[in-house]
Amino acid sequence: MNHAHEFLKALSIVLGVAAVTTVVFQRLRQPVVLGYILAGVIVGPHVPIPLVADRGIVQTLSELGVILLMFAIGLEFRLGKIAEVGPTAGITAVFESSTMVWLGFVVGRAFGWTVLESAFAGALIAISSTTIVARAFDDLRVRGSLRDFVIGVLIVEDLVAVLLIAVLTAVATGAGVSPGALGATLGRLAAFLAVLLTLGMLIVPRAVRFVRRLDRPETLLVASLGLCFGIAYVAFAFGYSVALGAFIAGSLVAESGEAREVERLVQPVRDVFAAIFFVSVGMLIDPALVRAHWLAIASFTALLIAGKVVGVSLGAFLVGNGTRMSLQAGMSLAQIGEFSFIIAGLGTSLGATREFLYPTAVAVSAITILTTPWLIRASAPVAAYLDRKLPHSLQTVVALYGSWLEQLRTSGGRRGVGAQARRLVKVLLVDATLVSAVVIGTALALAPAAREFKAHLGLPAELAHGAVIAAASLLAAPFAFGLVRNARRLGLALASAALPEGASGAPDLGAAPRRALLSTIQLGATMLVVLPIVAVTQPFLPGTPGALLLAVVLAILGIAFWRSAANLEGHVRAGAHVIVEALAKQGAASGPGHDDSLSPVRAMLPGLGEPVVIRLRAAGPAVGKTLSELSLRGVTGATVLAISRRDAAVMLPQASEVLRADDVLALAGTHESIDAACELMGAERVLGADGSSTTSPGAGR
Repeated sequence: MNHAHEFLKALSIVLGVAAVTTVVFQRLRQPVVLGYILAGVIVGPHVPIPLVADRGIVQTLSELGVILLMFAIGLEFRLGKIAEVGPTAGITAVFESSTMVWLGFVVGRAFGWTVLESAFAGALIAISSTTIVARAFDDLRVRGSLRDFVIGVLIVEDLVAVLLIAVLTAVATGAGVSPGALGATLGRLAAFLAVLLTLGMLIVPRAVRFVRRLDRPETLLVASLGLCFGIAYVAFAFGYSVALGAFIAGSLVAESGEAREVERLVQPVRDVFAAIFFVSVGMLIDPALVRAHWLAIASFTALLIAGKVVGVSLGAFLVGNGTRMSLQAGMSLAQIGEFSFIIAGLGTSLGATREFLYPTAVAVSAITILTTPWLIRASAPVAAYLDRKLPHSLQTVVALYGSWLEQLRTSGGRRGVGAQARRLVKVLLVDATLVSAVVIGTALALAPAAREFKAHLGLPAELAHGAVIAAASLLAAPFAFGLVRNARRLGLALASAALPEGASGAPDLGAAPRRALLSTIQLGATMLVVLPIVAVTQPFLPGTPGALLLAVVLAILGIAFWRSAANLEGHVRAGAHVIVEALAKQGAASGPGHDDSLSPVRAMLPGLGEPVVIRLRAAGPAVGKTLSELSLRGVTGATVLAISRRDAAVMLPQASEVLRADDVLALAGTHESIDAACELMGAERVLGADGSSTTSPGAGR
C-alpha cells in the first residue's frame, strides 16, 4: 500500500507542476517542452524546493512515454515509406554519425580524457533524439517530406546506436572488437528485424483489422497498446531498444490501414507519458555539476549543434535534397536524448568512464532540447540567407544538382548503372575495411613489431618504429589508392548515366555539367567512406593524423569541385543566352508559344534539366518583389536562368532583380521545385521543355 501511495504522490506532483509550467509557457508562446523540463528541475532532487518526486517512479513512467511516442511515429511509417526514405536517410545518418563520433573523440582527448572516455563521448553525441524531434515537430506542425526524411535518419541512427553500444561494451570489458564479432552483431540485428517483420506482417495487420470490425474503440485501443508494449518487450528481451520495437509495432499496425483511427485513440495517452519523459530529463539536471563542468558542457553543446547542422545538411544535400530541406533537417537534429543517457550510463556502470560523463550528457541534452524548437523555427530563414550568400558558381551547382539526380533516377540505362554502382560500392567498402584493419593492426602491433625489427636488424628504436610504420603504409597504399580511384569511377558512372555523352565525333556539349556532377559525387563518396575510417581508427592513432589526412583529401577534391563549378557557370550562361534568343524568336513575351522553341537548349546545352517557361500574372504575389525577397531558390530549389521582357532580356538575374507584371521567366530545377516555384509566384506555365503550352498548379490562385 505504501508503494501505491508513493506512486500516487509522484504522479500528482509531476503532473500538477507540469500543468502549471506548460500553461505559463503556452501563454509566453514558447515550446511546451521547455515547460516540462522546468517542471522536472522543480520536482527534482537538486533544487531546494519542497516538491520532490520519486525519480525511480518517474523514470519508469518516462519509459512508457518513449514507447508510446515511438509507436505513434511508427503509425506514420508504413513499411513501403521506410523502404522509400531508407537509402537516402541511411547514407545521411552514417555520414553525420561518423563525423560526430570522430569530433567527440577529438574534443574529449583535448580535455585530457582517456581514450575510452573520449570514445564514449563521441558515441553519445552521435545519436539525436527521436522523442524530442517528434514532439517538437508536433508542436510546430511540421509535416511532409521533411518530417519523413528526418524520422528516417533518426531510425537509422537508432540502429547505429545499437551497434555502438555493442562495440563499446566489448571494448570496455576487454573483450576487444574483431571483424568477426562486428559481423556477428550486424547479422544478429538483421536476422532479428527480418524475423520480427515477417511474423509481424503475417499476424498484426490481420489482427488489427479483425478488432476494428468489432467497432469498439476501447477494444481497439487496448489491443493496439498490447501489441505496442508486447513487441517493445520482445525487442528488449533480445537485447535491443524498446524504442525500436515500439516503432516496428507502429509500422506493422499501419499496414492494417487503420493507422489514423489508432493514432486518434492513442494520442491522449501518448501525450501524458511523453510529458513525463521530458519532466524526467529535467529531474536529472544538477546545477552544481553543471557549474563544475561548465567548460566541457559548453564545448560539447557548441560542437553538437555545429557538427550536427553541418554533417546532416551535407549528407542530406549529397543524396539529393535541396538546400532548404537539407539545412532544415540539420537544424532539426541538433540535440541528443535517451540513447545518449544509455551510452553515458553504460560507460559509468562498466567503469570505463568517470562520474562526470553522465551529468555532462544530461546537461548537453537539456540545453539542446531548449534550442531545438528555436533552431527548427529559424531553419527556413537561415536557409534563405545562406542561399543568398553562397558564391554564384556554387549557387548554380546547388540549383542544378537535384535535377541531375532526377535525370539519373529516370535514365534509360538505370538498371545497368545500378548494378555497376552497387559493385563499386561493395569494392569501396572492402577497401575501407582493409585500410582500417591495417591501421588498427599496426597500432596494436607497433611495439612488439618494432622490438622484432630492433632485435633482428639491429635498428635503433626510432628507426624500428619508422620501419614498421613504413611497411604498414606500403601495405595500406593499394587499398587507399583504390578508395580514391573507385570513388571517381562511381562518380563517372553515375554522371555519365545522368548526362550521357553525344554521338562519337560530335562536340561534347555536356562536359561541364557532367564534370561538376562527377566532382560532387566523388567528393561525397570519398567523404562518406573516409569519415567512418577516421572515426574508427582515430582511437588507435596518436595526435590528429586522421584529421590531417581528411583535410588533405578534402582539399584536393574541393579544388577539383571548385574548378568544375566555375566551368559550369559559363555553360549555364551560354544556356541562358540560347533561352533568351529562343524566347525572343518565338515572341513568348506577348503570348503562349506553340512550337518547341526550347529544344535547342536540350540539344545544345544538356545539364540544365528541362527548362520551363512561366509568365507572371499582373496580380501575382511576386510582382514588384526582388528574387532575394522571394528567396525563390532557397524556398523552392528552382533557379531563374533568364527573364524575357518586352523592352529587355536578363540572363542569370541577380538577387536584386525586381520582377514585373508579364515577365516571362525560364526556370531550371526538378519537377517538384518548379511546381513549388509556380505556386509561390502565382505564375502560369507558358511552355514546358517539350514545347507544350500548359498551366501550372499555381495559376488562378
